[in-house]
Amino acid sequence: MARPEPHLIEAPPSPSRALPIPHIDVTPTADDRSAPILNAMTVDVEEHFQVSGFEGSVRREDWDSHPSRVAENTARLLDLFDEVGIRATFFVLGWIAERHPALVRAIAERGHEVASHGYSHRLVYSQSPGEFRSETERSKKLLEDASGRAVTGYRAASFSIDARNLWALDVLAEAGFAYDSSLFPVRHDRYGMPGAPRHPYRIRTKGGALLAEIPPSTIRLRNAVLPVAGGGYLRLYPLALTSWAIARLEKERLPAVVYVHPWETDPAQPRIGAPLLSRARHYVGIGGTLSKLRRLARRFRFGPMSAVVERSAPLPEITLA
Repeated sequence: MARPEPHLIEAPPSPSRALPIPHIDVTPTADDRSAPILNAMTVDVEEHFQVSGFEGSVRREDWDSHPSRVAENTARLLDLFDEVGIRATFFVLGWIAERHPALVRAIAERGHEVASHGYSHRLVYSQSPGEFRSETERSKKLLEDASGRAVTGYRAASFSIDARNLWALDVLAEAGFAYDSSLFPVRHDRYGMPGAPRHPYRIRTKGGALLAEIPPSTIRLRNAVLPVAGGGYLRLYPLALTSWAIARLEKERLPAVVYVHPWETDPAQPRIGAPLLSRARHYVGIGGTLSKLRRLARRFRFGPMSAVVERSAPLPEITLA
């Protein structure tokens, strides 16, 4: 069955708890229109065996029996970001925070933003509103307890908020989130919201709440909208193509959203016996991730998602109808 298309109404621009909200220093410029674009560097922190493509091959109840590699792999990214002078946003699973609170604390102490990736990496559209609320609140508390900072950003597992379950945005707003980065304006077999805006915007939810939305990056080629700059797209596309795409986004005055997973820096990770397509999506190009990130960081300007939200204001308001 085809997914319902979103109905979006654009409105004029309109201009969110007691833990400290982290301020991550990104030097402002006097004229934002002539200033270099600040792009978002983001990390979805999960174990190599928790990806959605392996759901049919790795049972959730067996997760704790698999060797954990997330702390070592995340440290590799933290070291790279120190090397190139980047501050990033780490969307961390609550499941990870529960087992590795020191990792969450280290992310925050090294100057990065801690945000939520949900608790269990269950696809949001497979959950009821009650289940999603419970998972979201549980994850947020775990992350805030571990980091000592307010958690105001969210990204769904596998971008699994779309036209079928936009009620999830009301749950996020009620839980105290200020922004989301889940509505991917592409067609894909697991995610996507074709027709949604490609640019950052403020979404008026069906419940009347306002939430900033920073969609993953896409470029438009003729009538096609193509995903770029993150995950498998970052690994599979040649670096020259990704660099061209980010430069094109900057010409449109749109921030690029780069996203990566710690397991994408780990060619030695244990191989999972999964269907061929899932294995190809997960393992191809895995050896080149760090090199690509390093070279992108030397060419483009990156910061955490919260800073991109701040610098993109005022955002156009989009109402779901």
